[in-house]
Amino acid sequence: MSSMRPRPPSLDDLIVAFDKGLRTVFAPAQSLRATPGRDLPEAGMTDEQRRLSASLMRVNHTGEICAQALYQGQALTARDSQARAALEQAAREETEHLAWTERRIEELGGRKSLLNPAWYAGAFALGAVAGFLGDRWNLGFLAETERQVVAHLEGHLQRLPAEDSKSRAIVESMKEDEARHATSAAGHGAAELPEPAKAAMRLSSKVMTETAFWI
Repeated sequence: MSSMRPRPPSLDDLIVAFDKGLRTVFAPAQSLRATPGRDLPEAGMTDEQRRLSASLMRVNHTGEICAQALYQGQALTARDSQARAALEQAAREETEHLAWTERRIEELGGRKSLLNPAWYAGAFALGAVAGFLGDRWNLGFLAETERQVVAHLEGHLQRLPAEDSKSRAIVESMKEDEARHATSAAGHGAAELPEPAKAAMRLSSKVMTETAFWI
């Protein structure tokens, strides 16, 4: 799979990618699946608890912006059709996560990160570079990203107020999807990334999450 030569993106590919980027960052996201926890009652929370939940869901929304950008960038430069299909499927499900977190942020009276356009551009560039490295490394990047996202979501489940069952239901469903993406990537032949690459990914994720919590 990784022995195939890179396929330079066509002008049409670039136009489509640009359009997807604009819609991801600026247009309301749509979900084919119902928002998890939508039928649960809105629990009574203090103002402080609501602010915490809104901040955590803003971080999750920004993470989904980055994931969407990563996978679109990777799919743009992927060499193999099966790898590209796996990336595009992951991107479609990340769009649903975008819709879920966006709706919950609005319900909590919060706002999305002001830096989302910058997060998208940086993540898209990283994804495109990963695609040029070959499909095994491309999928390895996807698998490691998802493993780290699962760990991140588990941390949020510990921080979210126990009363906020609606946010918790969303995060639980997101965690299940991300774990499935990692398994899918491994099944398509993902390479195990070297530890320095994993550490660099953890560091960049920490910068994003801590910044998006406030801005």
